[in-house]
Amino acid sequence: MQREEDLVRRAQRREPEAFSQLYEEHFDRIYRYVLLRVRNQADAEDITQQVFLKALESIGSYRWRGMPFASWLFRIAHNAVVDYWKKKSREKVAAVAPEAIDQMVEESSNDPAALAELTFDVKQLAGACEQLTDGQREIISLRFAGGLSVAESAKVMGKSEGAVKVLQHAALVKLRRILCPADEESHG
Repeated sequence: MQREEDLVRRAQRREPEAFSQLYEEHFDRIYRYVLLRVRNQADAEDITQQVFLKALESIGSYRWRGMPFASWLFRIAHNAVVDYWKKKSREKVAAVAPEAIDQMVEESSNDPAALAELTFDVKQLAGACEQLTDGQREIISLRFAGGLSVAESAKVMGKSEGAVKVLQHAALVKLRRILCPADEESHG
C-alpha cells in the first residue's frame, strides 16, 4: 500500500514514469473488467484507454483514503461503461462479440492461475452472464474479472458491502443453476 501511495503521489507531481508504472500495474485488470462488461474487444480497448486518460487528467484531485488506487480506477471504468451502454442503447445494442471472449482466453493462457480458473467454457459462462441482472453482471465483473475485494467493489458500485455480498451470492446461485442444472436437481 505504501509503495502504491508513493507512486500515486509521484504521478500527482506529474512524474511520467510513476503514472506509467500505475498504468502497467492496473491495465490488465481494468481491461478485463471493461471487456466483460462491453463484450467487444475494440470498444473495450478504447474505453480502457479513456479510463487511463481520464485518470491522468484527474489524478491531481485523487485523495488517498486508505483504499487501493485500483478502486478509484474501477470507479472511472464503471462510469465509462455506464456511458458506453447509454450511448449504445441509443444506437440499438449490437450482438455479443465472441472474439472478445476468445481474446480473454488467449490472454489468460499466459497466466496458469487465470487459465486454471477457466473451468467452464468461457462462451458458456458469458452466455450465462447474459441471463443475470445488470447489477449481478457488474459484481461478477468487478470481483472475478477485475479481482476487486468486496469492499473495493462496494465502493465502485456505490453500495454497502452487505448489499454487494447479497448481490454476489444471488449472481453465483443463478450462475450455478444455469451452468450446472444437474447439481441443482440432485441438491434441490
